[in-house]
Amino acid sequence: MLLDAWKSVRCPLIGMLHLPPLPGSPRAALRLEAIRDHALRDAESLTRGGIDGMMLENYGDVPFPAGRVETATVAAMKWVAREVRSAFGQTPLGINVLRNDGLSALAIAHAVGANFIRVNVLSGARLTDQGIIQGIAYELLRQRSQIGAMAVKILADVDVKHSVPLASRLLADEAADLVHRALADGLIVTGRATGQSAALSDVREVKGAAARRPVFVGSGVTVESAGELAKFADGMIVGSWLKFGGDVANPVDPQRVRELVAAVA
Repeated sequence: MLLDAWKSVRCPLIGMLHLPPLPGSPRAALRLEAIRDHALRDAESLTRGGIDGMMLENYGDVPFPAGRVETATVAAMKWVAREVRSAFGQTPLGINVLRNDGLSALAIAHAVGANFIRVNVLSGARLTDQGIIQGIAYELLRQRSQIGAMAVKILADVDVKHSVPLASRLLADEAADLVHRALADGLIVTGRATGQSAALSDVREVKGAAARRPVFVGSGVTVESAGELAKFADGMIVGSWLKFGGDVANPVDPQRVRELVAAVA
């Protein structure tokens, strides 16, 4: 099970490793070695603050494709992920390849021994700033079986941020389909955009439909909201609030990490 990595943790906190623009992306300015050093510094701050897990993401690569990313992106992320895994192997690691390249995320995770991946649109279809993105459950689940990567768990977004549904649908129905028809190992509930809070009512609704799969809050977690969210969520994924000044563009602030860990504990 996904939460086996955190058996002794009541509500695990997963801190984001937001990578700067990778080589080949429009805003790329750093050599790969500098990007690695950036990721390792943030990983050090997260683990020093007591974080329970980390997730590596190509956050700086805007604009994102709707489907597969370039092979150069996959190669760069795999190299950085391996470096993080080598230095912080005791901390569970996840991979997210934006916008929806779960196939590459799975390949990277399997290659470096990461624990899980995040998929923004696992089933159904969403209207996004990349156009219409369709679910990839069919391809992803078969690839996981074919390459023997069953140890890599799949976290799937419900009503994912920065998107709208093509037709109105109950949140509980979408959550149920993700679990029973797309075979997600865990679910993620977010606000409307990066840094925006997930509604407590949405967390509770998804939790009720998740069939004992873990439910994570995936955006907008703060030291003020974490204690209440921890009463209903099984875990939290945190990026913006853990940075200096709460600014997603800044490095991770280990003091903020400690404050959030204390708020949940």
